[in-house]
Amino acid sequence: MSNSSSISQFLLLAFADRRELQLLHFWLFLGIYLAALLGNGLIITTIAWDHHLHTPMYFFLLNLSLLDLGCISTTLPKAMANSLWDTRAISYSACAAQLFFFFFFLGAEWSLLTIMCYDRYVAICRPLHYGTLLGSRACVHMAAAAWASGFLSALLHTASTFSLPLCQGNALGQFFCEIPQILKLSCSHSYLRELGLLVVSACLVFGCFVFMVVSYVQIFRAVLRIPSQQGRHKAFSTCLPHLAVVSLFISTAMFAYLKPPSISSPSLDLVVAVLYSVVPPAVNPLIYSMRNQELKDALRKVNSSLFKSERFKASFQK
Repeated sequence: MSNSSSISQFLLLAFADRRELQLLHFWLFLGIYLAALLGNGLIITTIAWDHHLHTPMYFFLLNLSLLDLGCISTTLPKAMANSLWDTRAISYSACAAQLFFFFFFLGAEWSLLTIMCYDRYVAICRPLHYGTLLGSRACVHMAAAAWASGFLSALLHTASTFSLPLCQGNALGQFFCEIPQILKLSCSHSYLRELGLLVVSACLVFGCFVFMVVSYVQIFRAVLRIPSQQGRHKAFSTCLPHLAVVSLFISTAMFAYLKPPSISSPSLDLVVAVLYSVVPPAVNPLIYSMRNQELKDALRKVNSSLFKSERFKASFQK
């Protein structure tokens, strides 16, 4: 019998056995990763550059883009390296770090999405109190609370998971290190402690979800009472991107962890894991930029400024 102290590395699940498919996966993931870097990087740069976007809604969106970048950078580079170099190994410490940062960014993102829902609720249902309830100091405190909650949750889960004795080998049925796969390697009943923490976390996540549902019921009631069609459209346009991001986040995560065991298979688990860990960070910038005219106008200004700057440099060098 071996325990966790004798395990120096884990073996991740490979996307394919054939070399051609491994290289195909590498280029596919490289394209997704570059798209995520570009999309989120443009949003961060645009919000930081344009002072018209220095409002609570865009401040939280900037934080969301930072979390998306962190989340996708935790899993995808290692998966790309494994596909490129035809390997499955990840060291014990790297696995622990990957699990910690993935849980950290995911938990902080869910907290931030809840705060963004509160921002929309105050803006639409209590507009006269918006400046008071969501001042600059309050926004910074709420964003810091989201990051801190993700950090604390990740720390507790990582410490609990990697304190377990492991005796069922070192092969993980996933392309990155996640808690359910490591619990399968446990050989003692102490894994029930981590399951208890997961249940508590699930209850907190469900509580945030209920808060969002109740908030949006109030938001839609307030929007339907707006007399002008243009006002209703503007109010809906600020809410729909957030609703789309939350729906994508919840649907992919629920299907990943709550799907019936009867339909579970290694290939399906890989596809589902990509859906909830890779797709949202890459798609979120597109969702927000498509429905937000202010953000699109600011992006055009940034691109125009960069283009003019490059033309000036080129003419100066001539």
